[in-house]
Amino acid sequence: MKKLITMLCTAALVVAPMTGVSAETNQSTTIEARAEQIAAGLLQNYGVTSLQYTIMNEGKVVLSDSAGLHDKVSQKRVDKDSMYGIGSVSKMVVTTATMMLVDSGEINLDEPITSYIKDFKMADDRYTQITPRMLMNHSSGLYGTHYGNSMLFEDNDTRNHDELLSKLKNEQLKSDPGAYSVYCNDGFQLLEILVERVSGLSYSDYIAKFISQPLQLEATKTPLDSFDRDRLSETYWPTLESKMPVENANILGTGGIYSTSDELSQFGEVLMGNRPDILSESSVKAMQNPEYRQGMWVSDEQNTLNYGLGWDAVDLAPFSDYGITALAKGGDTMLYHAVLVTIPEHDISMAVLSSGGSSVYNQMFASKVLLEVLEEQGIIDEVKPDQTFTPPVKVKMPTELNAYSGLYGTVGETLNIAIKNGEMELPALLSGLIPEQNYVYTGEGHFTSDDGSVKVSFVKERNDKIYVKVQGNITLPGLGQTVMNTYDYQKLEQNALDTVTKEKWAARNNSKYYALDEKITSIFYLLPSMLIKNLSVDTENGYANGTKVMNANNAVNIAEIPVMNGRDAFDLKFYTKNNAEILIQDGQEYMAEDAITPIFGGKTGITTIPANGQARWYAIDARSANKSITVDSPANGGYAVYNEEGEMLDFSVATHQPLVKLPKRGFIVFGGNAGEVFKIQLK
Repeated sequence: MKKLITMLCTAALVVAPMTGVSAETNQSTTIEARAEQIAAGLLQNYGVTSLQYTIMNEGKVVLSDSAGLHDKVSQKRVDKDSMYGIGSVSKMVVTTATMMLVDSGEINLDEPITSYIKDFKMADDRYTQITPRMLMNHSSGLYGTHYGNSMLFEDNDTRNHDELLSKLKNEQLKSDPGAYSVYCNDGFQLLEILVERVSGLSYSDYIAKFISQPLQLEATKTPLDSFDRDRLSETYWPTLESKMPVENANILGTGGIYSTSDELSQFGEVLMGNRPDILSESSVKAMQNPEYRQGMWVSDEQNTLNYGLGWDAVDLAPFSDYGITALAKGGDTMLYHAVLVTIPEHDISMAVLSSGGSSVYNQMFASKVLLEVLEEQGIIDEVKPDQTFTPPVKVKMPTELNAYSGLYGTVGETLNIAIKNGEMELPALLSGLIPEQNYVYTGEGHFTSDDGSVKVSFVKERNDKIYVKVQGNITLPGLGQTVMNTYDYQKLEQNALDTVTKEKWAARNNSKYYALDEKITSIFYLLPSMLIKNLSVDTENGYANGTKVMNANNAVNIAEIPVMNGRDAFDLKFYTKNNAEILIQDGQEYMAEDAITPIFGGKTGITTIPANGQARWYAIDARSANKSITVDSPANGGYAVYNEEGEMLDFSVATHQPLVKLPKRGFIVFGGNAGEVFKIQLK
């Protein structure tokens, strides 16, 4: 879910502006005190409400602590019993479960998954080549993620899990299976189904019986388990004051586990090979293998992304600078954030969980503390200071590099890169961690940012495609530095459109389409960018939202970008239903804005959820604008109000406001079960 979190991280930093962090200048002498300082900085400067962290060494907990509030109203402090969602760290659980079935001889890593999931089919014949290994190392070629109805408030509906196979039947692959690795959530959803089909148990029951019980984990649960929800550390949305309802990530294999930092560290013992009664040494080693090297990949340099089986990194920077192999898996739901870092050769691990913030912050926290642990134990001589950078010195650029100017794309967008006089402008990179800025040529094929911390180059890969390579060093006050090397964009060819197709897509440019299939309990109603699709069409080059236009009503993914930026690809398909243009993306339907009718302008009225259960959207025109609305909703129903800019003003499931003023030219959406009726009053 990391790509979704970028906006949340930015919002959190706006709500809690970064101030001077004293941790860099006021060094403490103990690991415990240093961890406390960094934790305090996260609470003060990085939008974190609470966090919990644990260090294990040689099978024993050597530090277990927490900071912040479990509950803002009562001012109750978070403690070791508080539970958190661990997001995509859950992928290590489903990977472990699969490898346990490999150990028992019930699964072969390199056997097609169609041997185990007989009803897995796709519209692309290459799907029969996908293996469990490819699901674990992100090289399956699947588009990425079906987010629909996955993140719900106080609702453990399994719809996302239950509909995945039927949605995949109509979809293509974006690459040959095994060609390269790019982050893919759906692969781990398929692993969840694989565990269920092979074991004959529900996934939750399998985890409870074969992982939680042997490890005596009493707080490691899924949304389908029964447990005291009051133990979950409370969560908050950056723009709202009240606490949020309980978040359920109903994509269990991908990101649905809850736990504590103590228990996650205990699970880390399995991943380091210390519990051969649960997972064999050969499986542990297989998971730590540098799987990313099997396909096309950004050149093997210092990085925080280098996939194993399940792992985000099997040679994590900055530990690699010291000749130490560390492994990491981070995870983000919409509200919880987590990381697990292990150093198997020295039998050390650290887990950090938080409400608010980001897994990036948690990983930097863990890395900073663990380096000091290694120094204290004499494993490294000293912790190296943060790297410093100087403004670039521009040199004469070889004229042949001008050929790299042209059209580029990534998932969701295209842009023109123009190299002029050895300089070029680029938008924000690495999911917004690097701001929009100018780059100048500094030699050896590199263009460098104004402060010298980012280098950009152009690479022609083995598939004959040209990529924009980004080597980014990110410094965050109080947390230190992290490094990311990725491909951010892919060079595209012009796609000429015939006149009819060009006119059809030109008419759609800047149009908006509104989600019909998302349950009203979905957290995405807080994040309109997930519900409202804005269509940006480049008719001259033949692309729309980064997809390649094929005909008047269809556009397909063209991005084949390893590592991270090629994730969550999609196709666009349009059709007309009841005189309304409908967009289908990732198996979900969206209705064109011009088909949305105004809500009534009188004093009272009703609206009914249609028989297909889809949401009901209404426009707010002059008759209803500036009036206050109160809604008598059915038990399973709710509504949300957005202004003209698409900003959420009220979401009844989360805010529980008795009334809200309707904004001029805004929208209101009602959701619930088929046939349910909402009684509405306007004043």
